[in-house]
Amino acid sequence: MFRPKKTSRCPYCKREAPLFFQTTDRNRHLSEDIFSYYRCRSCRLVFLTPIPDDLAKYYPSDYYHIPQSVEELGSLVEAQRYKLDIVQKFVKSGRLLEIGPASGDFVYHASQAGFEVETIEMDERCCGFLRDVVGVGAIHSDDAVGAIAEMAPDVSYDVIALWQVIEHLPDFWKTIEAATSRLAEGGILVLAAPNPSSLQFRLLKGYWTHVDAPRHVCLIPIKLLTRHTRKLGLRPVLVTTSDVGSLGWNAFGWRYSFGSFSPAVGRVRGALFRLGSALTFLLQGVERKGLRGSTYTIVLKKGPAS
Repeated sequence: MFRPKKTSRCPYCKREAPLFFQTTDRNRHLSEDIFSYYRCRSCRLVFLTPIPDDLAKYYPSDYYHIPQSVEELGSLVEAQRYKLDIVQKFVKSGRLLEIGPASGDFVYHASQAGFEVETIEMDERCCGFLRDVVGVGAIHSDDAVGAIAEMAPDVSYDVIALWQVIEHLPDFWKTIEAATSRLAEGGILVLAAPNPSSLQFRLLKGYWTHVDAPRHVCLIPIKLLTRHTRKLGLRPVLVTTSDVGSLGWNAFGWRYSFGSFSPAVGRVRGALFRLGSALTFLLQGVERKGLRGSTYTIVLKKGPAS
């Protein structure tokens, strides 16, 4: 029988952290392995340890949907336009880098709006689609820090975005630091990720679909991010858990968290999905207040306040 350690050293602040919960791959059921998550009492980071040596197998070939054409992509990603709206509240145009764009739902809109777009993506097929179909630059790498370091010394960006990416990175702060080093004065860093202070996570813990074990190796508190990025010369200009995307993830969280209690498609699972939909409606007022939403979006600006 698998017996997890009672405590583990926090990868961020190096303090001892107690075991918080255990769970399985409830979303994709790619193994029956049990995964242990710990929560640091000091910085409140929730982290997975040990991280599987074969983590790549949890990103199967169907993890990314790659459209057949840019026209199909455009028809699929209209719901993602809110990301561009958020960015353009602070930066109207310029050079933009997205780390972890998948098949390009955000950079499609950014490119259409006139941004000069480059990307760093770990999936080779997505990189090909981004280059050949979307028409943006794509660096194929699963090491964003290394890819950024290899850029020419004078390369900088007005916008760097990581939408639902940092939770996949064991050393997320190193990627944030590398990105900040390439941010132009007055530029913005955009981060979106699951919110460990959310109402859903407090109630569901390891049963929460946004834990997404073992692909999500950490759940990062908003305060940890804003504190760390202030040291890098960034200041928050937007912190929200009620933007359009976050509201969608609220509904997704309730429906799929309950739906996962019955993996087989059928009446039981349908009833569980309906229960999740009912909770979405009943708790929407609570989740829209006090940063209790299931995901957050943070925009950080480089340079002094104007």
